[in-house]
Amino acid sequence: MLRIRSRDGLERIQIDGPQLSIYQLKTLIESQLQIPIQNQTLSTDQNLLLAKTPADLLRFSDMADPSTPLSALKLSHGSIVFLYYHGERTVPGGPAVIPAGSFGRKMTIDDLIAKQTRITRQESPHCDSVSFDRDSANAFQRYVNETLAFAIKRGGFMYGTVSEEGKVEVDFIYEPPQQGLEDDLVLLRDPEEEKLVDAIAAGLGRKRVGFIFTQTITQSKKDYNFSNKEILQSAELHAESELKEWVTVVVKLEANEDGTADVHFEAFQMSDMCVKLFKDGWFVTEFGEDDDPKLSKMNKDVVVGGKDVKEVDNDFFLVVVKIFDHQGPLSSIFPIENRNDLVTMKALKSHLDRTKSLPFVKRISDFHLLLFLAKSHGLGSDVPALAECVETQMAVPEGYQLLIESMADTS
Repeated sequence: MLRIRSRDGLERIQIDGPQLSIYQLKTLIESQLQIPIQNQTLSTDQNLLLAKTPADLLRFSDMADPSTPLSALKLSHGSIVFLYYHGERTVPGGPAVIPAGSFGRKMTIDDLIAKQTRITRQESPHCDSVSFDRDSANAFQRYVNETLAFAIKRGGFMYGTVSEEGKVEVDFIYEPPQQGLEDDLVLLRDPEEEKLVDAIAAGLGRKRVGFIFTQTITQSKKDYNFSNKEILQSAELHAESELKEWVTVVVKLEANEDGTADVHFEAFQMSDMCVKLFKDGWFVTEFGEDDDPKLSKMNKDVVVGGKDVKEVDNDFFLVVVKIFDHQGPLSSIFPIENRNDLVTMKALKSHLDRTKSLPFVKRISDFHLLLFLAKSHGLGSDVPALAECVETQMAVPEGYQLLIESMADTS
């Protein structure tokens, strides 16, 4: 069986075997699909369907010799051959197809996408590399390792900078309200809190640059980089960001041969095709118990490796990104938001007491502390100005310093 893809969609024809010649294939197409031999142009190149003039067709010569056997073109059961034809025909089970004009029906971009959506690996990311502030990365992995024991999933939004060369530097991680499960992560996003986060980040000269999440010990025993649920969530957040350098990082615990285990950070970008398919609604968003987590289900057929499928290996959607670390300008020692333990004014007092030998601007050079201040006692509108002091390392106005210290003393 060969699949014949034309402007009318995908059709199948039965052949006796790969020893047939191209002429014999054209004869079968004429008899089974009602397209005269003289009207047919065949190729293994999908770009044939984009031809606009007779001159364009001359570029597709791989199947021009009628005596060539199909086996010489490495065509086998299930392979796809692309067919351009002019004239009109009646599609079995459908109305007559009448091309517009003398050379063929005009096709819209949507037509072409619907008929030729091919999933291939994207070789190069838009993000050249991602570098983590060591303290921020350590604060995240220590919590999921020592407190959560990698038993449930955890996630956060990464904030930092993007250089003109596409290098991403992550300086802090904001952890939104969430519910972590063994194989799923539900973000309980708070738009008001996220506005505060973005305002603080802007004051610090930073912006949202990616998403980080963990995989549980149970997931680590399964043979995939991302599960289908993780692909869907990552594609959604990447699409929402509208940042081409957006990076997605997975943190996992991997066992060593000696019985110990190490925490690993792995960075990826979702491929351009993955993000586009998500935006266009091609992903199946409901999951069944029997679904293979290594595969993402599509609502329509896509072409993978020359075959029409509705399930795609998740690795096709991942583009590897190099990962480094650096020591950024911010600390990550203040208690982090939205974890199991509620952050109180006592934590603020303890932090200020512990850092009292430092200049005040250094004492508040911690994103998580700034967010705590923004959510406390109506300080929200003032915190971006404090963040700018932190970014420039200028002295904090005395009024702000007195206010923050008095807040701590109330504990």
